[in-house]
Amino acid sequence: MAAQFDNSYARLGDDYSSPVQPTPTREPRWMLFNDALADTIHWPAAWRCTDTTLEQLAGNGLLAGSEPISTVYAGHQFGSYNPQLGDGRAILLGEWLSETGQRLDIQLKGAGPTPFSRGGDGRSPVGPVVREFLVSEAMHALGVPTTRALAAVATGEPVYRTGMEPGAVLTRVASSHLRIGTVQYFAMTQGGEGLAALIDYVVDRHFAQPWALAEDAGGTATNKATVLLAEVGKKLAVLVAHWQSLGFIHGVLNTDNMLLCGETVDYGPCAFIDGHNPDRVFSAIDVQGRYAYRNQPGIVHWNLSVLAQCLLPLIHDEQEQAVAMAQQLIDAFPQQYADAYSGFMATKFGFDGLRPDDKALVDGFFDVLGSDHLDFTLAFRWLTELAQDSVDQSPIADLFTPSAALKDWLPQWQARRAGTSEEAIARMASHNPVVIPRNHHIARAIARADAEDYSVMAAYYSRWQHPHQWLAGDENLAAAPTSDEIVHKTFCGT
Repeated sequence: MAAQFDNSYARLGDDYSSPVQPTPTREPRWMLFNDALADTIHWPAAWRCTDTTLEQLAGNGLLAGSEPISTVYAGHQFGSYNPQLGDGRAILLGEWLSETGQRLDIQLKGAGPTPFSRGGDGRSPVGPVVREFLVSEAMHALGVPTTRALAAVATGEPVYRTGMEPGAVLTRVASSHLRIGTVQYFAMTQGGEGLAALIDYVVDRHFAQPWALAEDAGGTATNKATVLLAEVGKKLAVLVAHWQSLGFIHGVLNTDNMLLCGETVDYGPCAFIDGHNPDRVFSAIDVQGRYAYRNQPGIVHWNLSVLAQCLLPLIHDEQEQAVAMAQQLIDAFPQQYADAYSGFMATKFGFDGLRPDDKALVDGFFDVLGSDHLDFTLAFRWLTELAQDSVDQSPIADLFTPSAALKDWLPQWQARRAGTSEEAIARMASHNPVVIPRNHHIARAIARADAEDYSVMAAYYSRWQHPHQWLAGDENLAAAPTSDEIVHKTFCGT
């Protein structure tokens, strides 16, 4: 089949989305185009870095077959329910069907106001576009399920936030942008009107195979709502475990920022931990630390319980039975998370698997990192180089100095690793990155892009596509920030 646009979500009707046109921009300019992603999704050569495509991705025209809409959703924001949110600065062009039949949302972020902008301008400054492009693509290279960035375009027009900033548009790609908040809107704001059709759509699009298996198995405890809750729970457990294993802090884990497809979305005030601190918060708006690093698994579990509450009328006609069935699925999450996290930790420490008596060893490592303010990423890479007997062949000795407490901990790890397989060492090397998108590097890329220099953004994008390999120049890119380079606060850019 030929790759093309389809618009199945738009066909659900006006209750789910509103037609909208991107707002034209004055002097668009390419910032960065992701040829590797374009190849993966069979994006046409004629739609790449051409003048026509530049205009279309800046909002000055439409790609053939696209049918722009903005979607409605609700959400709990920092624990408080907002009954209607929606795509305030995002326009869904449609669903791209690749030559292999893969269905992907293509969305313009920052392309002007929509019916859900609530008085906002619908625009994005350059900074959030740079951050999302670089971090989402780095996360993909690290193996984390995530939305992707196809293109970044400067608009040539200012946007006004705390001051005047240059504007930009991001072309974002996702398995879909359907959120827990989407379900909330129809279940809570609309009192259930339209909910069943939405759940049918989501399951048919994302969980058709689990649903088919459930149907074949039969039983009164199976319907599309229970399949959706079970599958979303599994995906989110693995996703947040992966974040924790990399020291990644999302920053704004509201229910409207959790995709049902299990991909990381909305890289606003996100950041990676430098010196380890389980209570670390970067987001300038998270003044209470609700979304601190240590809280992320519990918050995701809470968000899943909100989804369950929305689905109760579709799970069973009897309220008590529906609650019991939903509770069973929600209660599975902690063990699902623990299993996923244990798997990541076994890999990161170079073990073939994690045993119950490894808990003290793992906890001891993190305790030392926290008490001695050691860099999360470099500490794990140091262990990797030790496991490979490659410390002297890498820059790690110049980048990371173990504390006395870490040296005291080390013999326990070395004794535990005795007899582990070569495969475990290979997995360890492929899961403990050399480079990550550190906050001060993102800040540098944004500062240069604000000055219309996109070369730093392009260089970082290229380097972070190979995060587990040492390359020339990594003494700077892999290093922890100096005291004057540390970024203490990040901002969402809305």
